[in-house]
Amino acid sequence: MRSEDQAKLAGSLADQLAQLRQRIARLEQRTKLSSSSPTRKQPPQRLRLEEYLGGQEVQTPYGSHFETEKLYPRHRRHGSMDLSDLEELPPDLLGPISAGEIAPAPPTRWAFLDTETTGLAGGTGTYAFLIGVGRITPEGFRVRQFFMRDYSEEASLLHAVAEHLNEFDVLITYNGKIYDLPLLETRYRMARRQPPFHRLAHLDLLFGARRLWRFRYESCRLVELEQQVLGVEREGDLPSELIPYVYFEYLRRREALQLVPVFHHNAMDILSLACLAAIVPQAFRDPTSVVLRHGTELLGLARWLLRQNQPAQAVELFRRAIHAGLPDELLFPALWNLAMLQKRLYGCEAALAVLEELASGPNPYRVPALEELAKYYEHRLADYERALQLTLQALELEPTESLRKRRQRLERRLAKHCSGRLL
Repeated sequence: MRSEDQAKLAGSLADQLAQLRQRIARLEQRTKLSSSSPTRKQPPQRLRLEEYLGGQEVQTPYGSHFETEKLYPRHRRHGSMDLSDLEELPPDLLGPISAGEIAPAPPTRWAFLDTETTGLAGGTGTYAFLIGVGRITPEGFRVRQFFMRDYSEEASLLHAVAEHLNEFDVLITYNGKIYDLPLLETRYRMARRQPPFHRLAHLDLLFGARRLWRFRYESCRLVELEQQVLGVEREGDLPSELIPYVYFEYLRRREALQLVPVFHHNAMDILSLACLAAIVPQAFRDPTSVVLRHGTELLGLARWLLRQNQPAQAVELFRRAIHAGLPDELLFPALWNLAMLQKRLYGCEAALAVLEELASGPNPYRVPALEELAKYYEHRLADYERALQLTLQALELEPTESLRKRRQRLERRLAKHCSGRLL
């Protein structure tokens, strides 16, 4: 290469190196500026369930799932209920309300179960993603919650729940007969596992609660009775209908914080269920001496006693319900039931006062009451004239064929009776 060409090449390389040094210098300057400027806030780290709820991952032969347990100390109150009273409940408390199907068992052997599911309609596509089991202990009331962080953890969760239920003799739910247990039995069978409920005596408290309070409150939903009976007002509670949506959001975004209200809702349902289990069965255990002041509650018990073939006790409860006060739509059926019971147990004379009250004014039982009085005066006192008067009153209100036949028979008897006196 000629010396001139070598000089040109060296000059070109020197120029390129100089430009490269300038570019590097500018980049270094930008780096210094960016490092000295305030940094942008990074999004908060997504914490695990353990950070929000305590608990831990549990391993089973079928995989893993999440569990957490909360203790409500015995000195605590839940509304009007002192939690220390739960341990003192009598072992035979649940016998009468279950018609004798539940054998005596200490309250520490009772399991209180509630589920949170991916849908409220049920069916084979509905999962129980959170299962809570409450128990009474000397320390207070404990709630253990079994949670599947993904659908793949269902088998592990179901195994753990079955193992846990081995520690109990009685299962108490609220609407569990219709919803929770059929759903869980379906999930166990789909997982090719034997449901663990066959050996447990089951009490669905909803049915007893309805007998007591369906005439008093517009709704017998657990959250409604929690407010009305226990005096508990939940703050920031998550409505049941939103819970499936929250779980689906968790599966999509894996943000554990949004699950906290779901766990709280489930635990509160179980705690309220336990407290109501101390109140509702007591009314059925000794209905005639239970302290109930509202007429509709007494009426519910009276009707239950009537179905249990305990008419004498039912009479007492009907009387107390009427004395305590009932709305007209309940008062008149109660008076009629009382009259018929008194007639059956103690004779027609015992029912006269109630029948005369029903016959004296407009109500749905006025005609039957007039007819019963007509029978009494005809057959017991042979007062055909009074019996005919009562029958005619009934005919004016409801001209039935049986009343017309009664009138004709009474007119014949009255005519024969009068002609006999003339002879």
